[in-house]
Amino acid sequence: MTPTAGQPDRDRPSAGREGGVLAVDPLLDDPRTRIVVCCGAGGVGKTTTAAAIGLRAAERGRRVVVLTIDPARRLAQSMGIDALDNVPRRVKGVDEAAGGELHAMMLDMKRTFDEIVEAHADPERAAAILANPFYQSLSAGFAGTQEYMAMEKLGQLRARDEWDLIVVDTPPSRSALDFLDAPGRLGSFLDGKLIRVLMAPAKVGGRAGMKFLNVGMSMMTGALGKLLGGQLLRDVQTFVTAMDTMFGGFRTRADATYRLLQAPGTAFLVVAAPEQDALREAAYFVERLAADRMPLAGLVLNRVHGSEAAHLSAERALAAAETLSGAGRGDGQRAGKENLAGPGIVDQEGGKTGLRSDDAPEASPELPGSPSPRAARLQPPARPEPTGPHGSDRLAVGLLRLHAERMRLLAREQRTRDRFTALHPEVPVAEVAALPGDVHDLSGLRDIGARLAAAGAQDDGGGTTPAAGTRPPRD
Repeated sequence: MTPTAGQPDRDRPSAGREGGVLAVDPLLDDPRTRIVVCCGAGGVGKTTTAAAIGLRAAERGRRVVVLTIDPARRLAQSMGIDALDNVPRRVKGVDEAAGGELHAMMLDMKRTFDEIVEAHADPERAAAILANPFYQSLSAGFAGTQEYMAMEKLGQLRARDEWDLIVVDTPPSRSALDFLDAPGRLGSFLDGKLIRVLMAPAKVGGRAGMKFLNVGMSMMTGALGKLLGGQLLRDVQTFVTAMDTMFGGFRTRADATYRLLQAPGTAFLVVAAPEQDALREAAYFVERLAADRMPLAGLVLNRVHGSEAAHLSAERALAAAETLSGAGRGDGQRAGKENLAGPGIVDQEGGKTGLRSDDAPEASPELPGSPSPRAARLQPPARPEPTGPHGSDRLAVGLLRLHAERMRLLAREQRTRDRFTALHPEVPVAEVAALPGDVHDLSGLRDIGARLAAAGAQDDGGGTTPAAGTRPPRD
């Protein structure tokens, strides 16, 4: 029996302690690990995680190819490549001292479909298929085609056996489950009743076949012609006739790649952020992987916030800020009273402004270039610089309030993570600290890989030591 996600299997590569911290380096160093699939909801850092894992594995001696289906081209930019296409490109700047290499490619959905047609049809039939308008629409944008072609390309790369490790960045779909569902949907369409009906005249053969089917087909084709348009229906029938010998191959290859994903040597990494929606999607995906008997290695939790002063709770920080604010207000009131009691700017008789008469200094002889006594009296007193204790208090109050907001954020992230681990205590987790900016180059990817590895290295007793700093104290 094939083990479900989370169950041990001596033939599967180890990804760390069950329910502990995900150990990334042992997973990547294990020669039995041949495919790593990064999956999860959109916008959680799948592409960056896949690239960082590929780079780290290459610099540890593996020959790696990273396959991305993300059209945003972030992978190409971070790897210093002008453009990625359907052919693996070697990445420069990788430390190859350990004997590894890193290649990267971006799925070209239509080109992959064209390659399948060219590989499984004779030249004349392949030319007819490639020129068919319905095929051009199907290969460019039919629902599920991208995900199906991603699995086709994965199967091609694995069959070539040129790389020790294939890292797959799954498509940015509304639902992460599309990667597993869409190939089946496309296969069902190609093997469906409508396609078989449209293929029936060609299978019966010639005019005799058309006469035989004419009575039964006329009503249906007439209705389809009105619905789809006569030209579109003819394009579909021409496409189906030309593809007749290939339809079974789509289903066969999809099934073979699906079994490859279930086999030992494949590891799924669910990528998420410490947000309620992202972790809810991750939990659902973990359950789906288990139901489909897919090998789950663990959860990568990106953008986790931390604090070096986690011992100071939000409540204590706010209380200290309020105390300092109250002290500042009291000092300000006392300073105002002292200002009124001592020398100050007051209104004199006749609308004249100056110092109090009882405190006015004696007149002194004027020096050349010095202001007159009258001008000196009219000058306002200098405003004190806010560098004294009151300015420092205001700065401290602002920092304390910022710290309180950070601790509240940490507490929310911890509660969200705790809910996930309560539902799936068997899933190892690696936390990656939030970075101040986006990752633009190999150095940034290298940093992400090091943080991923550090998360597993910090687990020295089967516990779950976070990689993003000390967690907030429990209430």
